[in-house]
Amino acid sequence: MEQKSYLITDETGIHARPATILVQTASKFDSDIQLEYNAKKVNLKSIMGVMSLGVGKDSEVTVYAEGKDEAEALEAITETLSKEGLTE
Repeated sequence: MEQKSYLITDETGIHARPATILVQTASKFDSDIQLEYNAKKVNLKSIMGVMSLGVGKDSEVTVYAEGKDEAEALEAITETLSKEGLTE
């Protein structure tokens, strides 16, 4: 299992549009991918799960990936977070 933590710097946190893009990115991989915030983990392939966390600005989140393509999955998610302006 691989994991990586991120500080969300976007003013509006992980709102609907970037959440959708994150879910689409995660869904391209076979690995089990979880997003953790405030000690609650959700499936990063579920838009309802991601939105239910209510991740705001200056929040720290951790992404866990487990499976044969876990390294590639984390890399793609890191890239997406950065491209969407969610992290610096």
